[in-house]
Amino acid sequence: MKLHLQQLISSAIQQLQATGTLAAEINIQLLIERTKDRRHGDFACNAALMLAKLAKCKPRDLAEQIVAALPQSDLVEKVEIAGPGFINLFLTATAYQQVVTEILVQGDDYGCGDVGQGRSIQVEFVSANPTGPLHVGHGRGAAYGATVANLLQAVGYTVHREYYVNDDGRQMDILGTSIWLRYLEKCGEQLTFPSNGYKGAYVHEIAAELYQIHGEALRRPAVTVFEGVHADEPQGGDKELHIDDLIIHAKQLLGAEKYREMFNLGLNTVLADIRQDLEAFGVQYDEWYSERSLADSGAIAAAIERLKATPYLYQQEGAWWFKSTDFGDDKDRVVVRDNGQTTYFASDIAYHLNKLERGFDRIIDIWGSDHHGYVPRVKAALKALGGDADKLDVLLVQFAILYRGGERLQMSTRSGSFVTLRELREEVGNDAARFFYVLRKCEQHMDFDLDLAKSQSNDNPVYYIQYAHARVCSVMRQLGEKGFSYDPANGDAHLHLLSEEHEQALMIGLSRYSEVLETAAINHEPHQLAHYLRDLANDFHTYYNAHQFIVDDAAVRDARLTLIRATRQVLHNGLKLLGVSAPEAM
Repeated sequence: MKLHLQQLISSAIQQLQATGTLAAEINIQLLIERTKDRRHGDFACNAALMLAKLAKCKPRDLAEQIVAALPQSDLVEKVEIAGPGFINLFLTATAYQQVVTEILVQGDDYGCGDVGQGRSIQVEFVSANPTGPLHVGHGRGAAYGATVANLLQAVGYTVHREYYVNDDGRQMDILGTSIWLRYLEKCGEQLTFPSNGYKGAYVHEIAAELYQIHGEALRRPAVTVFEGVHADEPQGGDKELHIDDLIIHAKQLLGAEKYREMFNLGLNTVLADIRQDLEAFGVQYDEWYSERSLADSGAIAAAIERLKATPYLYQQEGAWWFKSTDFGDDKDRVVVRDNGQTTYFASDIAYHLNKLERGFDRIIDIWGSDHHGYVPRVKAALKALGGDADKLDVLLVQFAILYRGGERLQMSTRSGSFVTLRELREEVGNDAARFFYVLRKCEQHMDFDLDLAKSQSNDNPVYYIQYAHARVCSVMRQLGEKGFSYDPANGDAHLHLLSEEHEQALMIGLSRYSEVLETAAINHEPHQLAHYLRDLANDFHTYYNAHQFIVDDAAVRDARLTLIRATRQVLHNGLKLLGVSAPEAM
C-alpha cells in the first residue's frame, strides 16, 4: 500500500520534471508516513516541503501542482493539502480490503520485500568462548541475532549467519588447565583450585571423562604442578599471574601432544553443548568459523605483516603495538606480545579482514555491551589496512537480568553460579524466551520476569499473541461443528460488508505489517515487530469479544472468516520471523 502511494507521488514528480517545474535530477529523500490522526488522512507526504526550494516556489503552491499531477488510483479516495504544504492522502475502503486478499493469496510470503535486492550481509552473533555452557546473556544475543538475520532475509538480503569459534588463546588455556586440575583432584591429588579457574559443574564432568579415557596416565604431583607458581589472589598475590604460571606448567608437564588432547576434549565437549543448545533454541548457522584456522592458514601473521608495512604498527619493549590512538582510542593496543604470542586483537583484525575479502556487501557483528570500547579499535585496524570499515556495523546487546518472585537472580560466569540458556528454556519454553529477549531495543537493559513468561494471561505478550492465532483456528473448527461451511471466494467478494469499527481497525492493522517488517529489518529492531504483533492480537481479541463470526448471513460470515484468516496468517508470519511457534490450540 505504502509502495503504491510512493509510486503515485514519484509519477507526479516525474511529470513536473518533464514540464520543467522541477530539475531533471533530484537527490532528496521523500517521506510518506502514516498519520497519527486519520482525520488528517491515512498517509502524509512531505514532497512539497522538500522540493519547494528546487522548484523556486512556495511549498503549498508546489503541493497543489503535485496533487494535480497525481495519477488516478482506485485506492485513493481524496487528497488534501495541510499546513505549510503536507500532502494528506485518504484511502478508500477498497484499499484495506485489497490487503486482506493479498495476505491470503501470498500466504507465508506475505510481507516479504525486495529492499535488500539480493545484497549480501554476514551476521555474526553469539560467538561465545567455548569455555562453558551458554548462559541467559548469550541467549539474548542468540535470539536477537537470529531474528535480525531473519528480518534481513525477509526483506530481500542474502544473509550468511556465522558463529566465530574462539578455539584458541588464553581463555581456552584456562579452561584446559581447570579441567586438568579437577582431573588431578579425581586422581587423589590435594590442591587449592585457582580463583581464576573455571569452577562450573561441567568442568568436573569433563575431568571425569578425561580420567575415564586416560586413567592416571596424566597424573602429576600437585607439589610439582604448583612449584614456583606466583601466589593466588586470596593469598595476597596476582590471580592472573597465578593462572598463567599453571598454564605454562600444564603444557610443560604434559607435553604438547597430551596437552592438546586434553585441550581439545574440553573444547569439543563445550562446543558440542553450545551447538546443541542453539539448535534446540531454533538458531541455525551457515558457518562455524574457527579462530585456530586463522593461525593455521597464516592469516594472522599475514595481517600483522601488512600492518608492519603501514605507519600504524611499532615495536616497543619486544612487543608490537597498533597505533589505535591515531584513530581516537585512549591508548595503543598490543597485537604481538613480547613473548611472540599474538593477542585476541590480532586474531580479530585477521578475522574481519577475512570477512571483507570474502566479498560481503555488509558485515554485522552482534556483541555484548561490554565490548563497546573494542568497536573503534577493530574499525581502526581495518582502515589502517585499507579496508572499507564503513561496511562493518557492530550492534551491542545488553545483558538480561532474571527475576523470580520479584527478586533478582545473582549470576557469575567464572564461579559457575549462573543460569544457563538450557535451564531458562526448560523453565519458560523456547517461545517465551525468544519473544521476551527481543521485546526491547538491544542496547537497553532487559529485566526478564520468569513468572510473567510462564503465565497464561493477557499480561504475557507471547501468550496473548499465540492465543489470538489459536482462537482463529478454534473458530474455523467450530464452523463445521455448527453445521456451516466456509466459501473463500464468497468471503473475498463481500469484504465490502466489513464496515464495523473493529473490522476497520483490524484491516488497518493488517495493512501495517509489511511496513513494520521493513522498518524493523533496516533498523535492526525486532522489538518493532514484537510490539506490532501484540497490537494486532489486541485488535483481534477486541473484535472477537464484540462480534460473532459464525452468523447465519453467509456473505457476512464468509467475509468475517476471511478477515480473521488473514489475521491468523500475519500472526503466523510474524511469529515465525521471531522464532516463535503459532499453535492451533491452547
